[in-house]
Amino acid sequence: MNSNVIYNYSRLRFILFFLPLLLLVIIALLLYNQNALRVPEYIEIQKKAFFFINYHLGHYPKLQYNLTQFGDALIFLSFLSILILYAPKIWECLFSGLLISLLFSCSLKNIFAVPRPAVTFNNDSFYIIGKAVCGHNSLPSGHSITIFTVLTVLLFAFMPKKIKFKIPWISSILIIGLILAFTRVAVGAHYPIDVIVGSIIGYISGLLGIFISRKYKIWNWINNVKYYPVLIVLFLICVILLICRLLNENLLIYYYAFISLTISLYKIIQAYVKR
Repeated sequence: MNSNVIYNYSRLRFILFFLPLLLLVIIALLLYNQNALRVPEYIEIQKKAFFFINYHLGHYPKLQYNLTQFGDALIFLSFLSILILYAPKIWECLFSGLLISLLFSCSLKNIFAVPRPAVTFNNDSFYIIGKAVCGHNSLPSGHSITIFTVLTVLLFAFMPKKIKFKIPWISSILIIGLILAFTRVAVGAHYPIDVIVGSIIGYISGLLGIFISRKYKIWNWINNVKYYPVLIVLFLICVILLICRLLNENLLIYYYAFISLTISLYKIIQAYVKR
């Protein structure tokens, strides 16, 4: 599996950055055309869309609140933890991509400083699922960045060779990504454009993670069995964090993540002992 992933990554070209950068430029031009580059106007032009999406998706609070947890790297990566044994190249790219996504998220949130919906609107006028997210860091959506960073790495890792399979695969990943990303609007944490911009930045972060890991061997130690104790310690820490999450919030998604991570931890220990 790992050799196929490496081969798929080796075929990628920098032209893949063209479309997401073009989309960001188009969004900026549309905002400029609507005189919405200032914060109040930015919020106002998507007010109706926010309430519409929030109202219709907010009818399923348990589903939305569970799905939105995929924007947390701890949860999403727990489901992919087993791949560290069978396709470590994916994890090399994930490490690089998520570090870049963190840099993008933190810096852009501080630059734009857009207030959250819970700060701007009457909290009784829309669905807030879970704890109300306040502050002035709405743009871009960090959860959306994380989701699309991970999905982009997976998208190109398992890209089918035949064109007739590529379109369904790409469409499926895109649809799943948007469903997960727009849970941020459903729970009342973000405006629609926050999510769209975050998704595009996540795609760029995932691509950068792939290209960086392809050129630089920063995370090659992941594939070396003698360093498995480091991974075992990291996974144990993540298991403890998941247990803490479960004690605070009894979410179904946490149970699944815990089971997945525990199985992966067992497999890694087993592989290390048998080396």
